Amino acid sequence: MLRRVAPIAGRIIVLLAVLYGVLVGIGLLLTKVFERSALIREEEELNQSLADGRTPTMNDVTYVLSGLGNTGAIIGAMVVVAIALRLASKKWTLSVFLVLAVSAQALVFLLVTLTIIRQRPDVKKLDDSPPTSSFPSGHTGAATALFLASALLVAWYVKRRWVRILALTLLVAVPLLVAYGRLYRGMHHPTDIVGAYLNGIASITIAATSVLGRGRRGDGGPDPSPAPVTTGARP
Repeated sequence: MLRRVAPIAGRIIVLLAVLYGVLVGIGLLLTKVFERSALIREEEELNQSLADGRTPTMNDVTYVLSGLGNTGAIIGAMVVVAIALRLASKKWTLSVFLVLAVSAQALVFLLVTLTIIRQRPDVKKLDDSPPTSSFPSGHTGAATALFLASALLVAWYVKRRWVRILALTLLVAVPLLVAYGRLYRGMHHPTDIVGAYLNGIASITIAATSVLGRGRRGDGGPDPSPAPVTTGARP
């Protein structure tokens, strides 16, 4: 067992190290090279524009949207979905994929924020500022990893078309809504959001190729054959 797991774990560590290096490189560009560029000025203008246009109603709405990416909410949802996947599939593969994607994102996020020091936008903040750096957005990255990983599983396994489309729409929308909530509430720059999306999507890709990729070769992952087309007529 150990001899099978060790090469996979080593590959995951190497890929996460590469992802960490890419994000640190982007963070250094934003904080050391482009700190006085037109890009940063445009970000500041966007943050100020969102702050100037705040309303009591949207303050309440974005409080909820931002909360979807809170650590407690993400962990709770991840545990529930992972258990449901285990019960539904009778295998651990899908649950491991989901937990790995979310956990990998969190690890890379933490390491990057310890390396890159970026101040949050210079506007009034509607949430308490956590001690981590503004780059990348942890809320957005966590939501991206959890909900897009779930969307990937829905795309593979849900056969009923209208259910699949509805579920995919909702799951893909959540990271976008969380990102908007974080921007509106003055907690992040737009490029923090871009970094978070990169972290989340890359973590999903690493988890999928490391866990589900093995399943496609017969270890319990997704069936690579196309889903049967349902026409409504019986043979």
